[in-house]
Amino acid sequence: MSKEIEPIPSEPILDSIGPFSWIHAFFSIRRFKADLVVYKYWMPFFAPCYAAISFLTRIFTRTKILYLCDNIIPHERRIEDRLLTSIGLWNVHYFIVQSKVVKNDLLEFRPNAIYKEVPHPVYEIFSKSFDKKEARNQLNLKAADNVILFFGYVRKYKGLHVLLDAMPKVLQETNVRLLVAGEFYDDEQGYRDQIQRLGIGNSVSIFADYIPNEEVGLYYSAADVVVLPYISATQSGIIQIAYNYDKPVITTNVGGLPEVVDEGKTGFIVPSEDVDALATSIVSFFKIKDKIDFSKNISEYKKQFSWDRMAAEIEAFIKA
Repeated sequence: MSKEIEPIPSEPILDSIGPFSWIHAFFSIRRFKADLVVYKYWMPFFAPCYAAISFLTRIFTRTKILYLCDNIIPHERRIEDRLLTSIGLWNVHYFIVQSKVVKNDLLEFRPNAIYKEVPHPVYEIFSKSFDKKEARNQLNLKAADNVILFFGYVRKYKGLHVLLDAMPKVLQETNVRLLVAGEFYDDEQGYRDQIQRLGIGNSVSIFADYIPNEEVGLYYSAADVVVLPYISATQSGIIQIAYNYDKPVITTNVGGLPEVVDEGKTGFIVPSEDVDALATSIVSFFKIKDKIDFSKNISEYKKQFSWDRMAAEIEAFIKA
């Protein structure tokens, strides 16, 4: 479990699988006389809960409903997703979408939706940066290694297997260590077998566990670059965490990922599932990393991804 880094006064009243709590949440909204209720929406699992509260709110109050949408349809789809999504999007007045892909998915279900596109803000809640040498020592990484980071839940659509396939080609050109940090939602042994088959075990470090908030900075501080070899995506909080630590990214051209990368300045974009292109990009990065001030570029570029901007955009959107 993560420690609470920035305490926010709140009253937990909603259980997504507890219908009685849905009614309780509605009465709380009505008592509060809220002008706007904001839901964070990213998967159909929450659709029945959100739909029930939104229906009661819309019928019995003047409160408006806004969805802040990470996804409309999940990456790993199930047969019931479309029905649940249709239900979940009922009775919603406004939508904030965080990439063009999400916008298009929304309009497929709600062609007349009132929406505004606002990019995903940078995550600023995580622990401080560590000195790179200190971080690598704590993670038992050689200080001389070039380190690339794959961070977050390991699932098929995130393309770790593609990155592993690229590693032998990378290692032919430069001394690199791949740091994999995150909980495996796929079969972990399958990836370890792939590492053994490719003969790259001495160049891969795996921390196969949930990474609590207070330790996130350790992994990013140890890295030179964050790699997202995704096969599909809408947008990714991983890039926005990387930018929080002023780390460049190498990502694939799927979903909204290219929308938040300034090519050659804050990172690089490669074709999805192209092992050779990914390997070439990683090698090229380490050849030029000391010639381009990526940290300075990112520090300036990420100003457009502030939470203040998100709040201001929501307020202006609703008032309009």
